[in-house]
Amino acid sequence: MQAFTGFSYIHAVGGFQVGDMLTQLFFFIVLLFLVGKFAWGPVMNMMQKREEYVANEIESAEKSRAEAEKAAKEATEQLKQTKQEAQKIIEDAKNAGVKQERDIIESARLEATRIKEAAQEEIQNEKEKALQALQDQVASLSVLIASKVIEKELNEQDQEKLINDYIKEVGEER
Repeated sequence: MQAFTGFSYIHAVGGFQVGDMLTQLFFFIVLLFLVGKFAWGPVMNMMQKREEYVANEIESAEKSRAEAEKAAKEATEQLKQTKQEAQKIIEDAKNAGVKQERDIIESARLEATRIKEAAQEEIQNEKEKALQALQDQVASLSVLIASKVIEKELNEQDQEKLINDYIKEVGEER
């Protein structure tokens, strides 16, 4: 057997030197202590800040999504309302057009009736004038014919008497 000369030659177990393992274990514990004291805190702080940042980003994204959904819903509602208003305007315009059409037709019918009545009245007036003119002509012709007949039938003496009687009659009327 070999003599004990240091930690590195402590018994071998399964092909490993126990001394080397203890040395490595010691340095590993020291490394853990140093990492825990100097690096673990800052790394954990950085990880926690990163976690908070990601959580804030997720929350912000959720808020943005909710706002976008709300805005989309409002836009859809406003579009629906605008479509309803446009439909109402179109319906009102149609109704106004139909009413205007009825008014124009009624106005034209009344105007046609008025023109027809005026034409009938004018025809009646012209008919009466024509009848009056015809009666005047008939009367004139009758007087002319009668005077010719009377001239032929009356002699000079009877004619003179008739004229004198007529002059007397006209004189009495005045």
